[in-house]
Amino acid sequence: MKLHIKNGRLIDPANNIDAQQDLFIAAGKIVGVDTAPADFSANKTIDASGLVVTPGLVDLSARLREPGYEYKATLESEMQAAMQGGVTSLVCPPDTDPVLDEPGLVEMLKHRAKSLNQAHVYPLGALTVGLKGKELTEMAELTDAGCIGFAQAEEPILDTTVLLRALQYARTFDYTVWLRPQDPYLGLGGIAHSGAVASRLGLSGVPTMAETIRLHTIFELVRATGARVHLCRISSAPGLELIRNAKKEGLSISCDVGAHHIHMTDVDIGFFDSNARMTPPFRSQRDRDAIRQALLDGTIDAICSDHTPVDDDEKLLPFGEATPGATGLELLLSLALKWAEECVSPAQQGLSRALAKITTDAARIAGLPAGQLKVGSIADICIFDPAVRWKVEAKELASQGKHTPFLGYELSGRVRTTIVAGHIAFERV
Repeated sequence: MKLHIKNGRLIDPANNIDAQQDLFIAAGKIVGVDTAPADFSANKTIDASGLVVTPGLVDLSARLREPGYEYKATLESEMQAAMQGGVTSLVCPPDTDPVLDEPGLVEMLKHRAKSLNQAHVYPLGALTVGLKGKELTEMAELTDAGCIGFAQAEEPILDTTVLLRALQYARTFDYTVWLRPQDPYLGLGGIAHSGAVASRLGLSGVPTMAETIRLHTIFELVRATGARVHLCRISSAPGLELIRNAKKEGLSISCDVGAHHIHMTDVDIGFFDSNARMTPPFRSQRDRDAIRQALLDGTIDAICSDHTPVDDDEKLLPFGEATPGATGLELLLSLALKWAEECVSPAQQGLSRALAKITTDAARIAGLPAGQLKVGSIADICIFDPAVRWKVEAKELASQGKHTPFLGYELSGRVRTTIVAGHIAFERV
C-alpha cells in the first residue's frame, strides 16, 4: 500500500527534524520526506493536521507474558496494547516459562509475534541457563535465533565469577548484556523504598545502596572486560551519580528508567495501594527529581514502559503480598510527554527530547533498525494528538493487565494512528 501522510508536524529526533512536512510510504518503507518521489500515487491519504507524526515508539522492556503466563496476558492482548500506545518495536525480557534459553523457544515467540502482523518483537535471551546464575547459555545460537542481547531479568547472579565470564564472552562477540543492578542480599524480601514512608507503614525496605553496591561491581567488571552493558530501570540518585561518572570515564554503558519512576515516589503508596507495588520500588522525591534531571542531561539514555501485566488474583491483595508490576505500553507516550511538560522549558525543545527517549535513543541502545523517518527506513510511524487529554481507566486499556498507579489520572497525548512496516495497524475513530 502507498500512503501519503500530509499536514502533520513531523518530529524526527534522529535527523533533527521538527517541521510541517509530508511523508510518503510505499512497499513498507519511507520513500519521500516532504517531497513525493516521481510518479507517486497514494492508495490512501492521512490528514494529520494538528497532529504529530513521529517514529514508532521503541520500548526497551515489555513483558508479553508468553510463553507460560497466558493467564496474566496473551500476545494478542499485549500487541493490541502496543498498537494503541504507538509502540512498534518491543524488547522482551527472558523471564517467561519456560525461560528463553533455547533457540527453539525464541524462534517460536518471534513466529507467533510475526503472525499477528503488528509490533516487531525483539527477545532478550537468558544470560544463564534457566536464569539460575550458574551456567552460561549458548549465546551464539540464541543470537542466530533472533535475540538482540542477554539478560537475567530480576534473577541475580550470586557468583561474580559467572558474571565475569559472561561479560568476557559477550565482549568477544560484541553482544550487549542487560542488567538490573540490585544486590541479591541487601533488601532481600524488601517491598518498599527504605525510608520514612516504609517505616511508618511497617513495610520492609530496599535501600538505595542495594543498587549502588551492584553498580560498583558491574563497573569493575566492565573495566576488566570492556563489555557493553545496558543498565535497566535505574531508580536512585546515588546510582545515577555513579553512572554519570562512569560515562565520563568512558565505560561502555547505557541505562534506562521505567516511565512510572519519572513521576511516582514512595509517598504514592498511599494507604497500601498495591497498584504502586513495583520492582524496583518507588523511591524518595529526591531520587525522583534526580531521575528527571538525569533525563535532561543525558545520563539516562531512554525511557521504557517496564510493562508487566499482572492479573487480579495476584494484584488485589495486601500490599506486601501483591505481585509487583504495572501495565505501561499504553502510557509510555503520555508519561514521556508529562515529563517534558513539567521539566523541560520550551527553549529546550521538550517534545522532541521526550520523543527521542522513546524512539531514536531507545533504538540505538538495542541496535534496532527503528526510531527514525529518513528515506529508505522501515515505515514504523506513530501519529498522535498532543493536545488531547484522556483519563486512565481500566476499561479503556487493551492490555489484559489493568493495574497501574496512574488509574484515574488525566494525561495528555493520544495516539490516533499506528503504522507498522507501511500498513495501518491501528486507527482510533
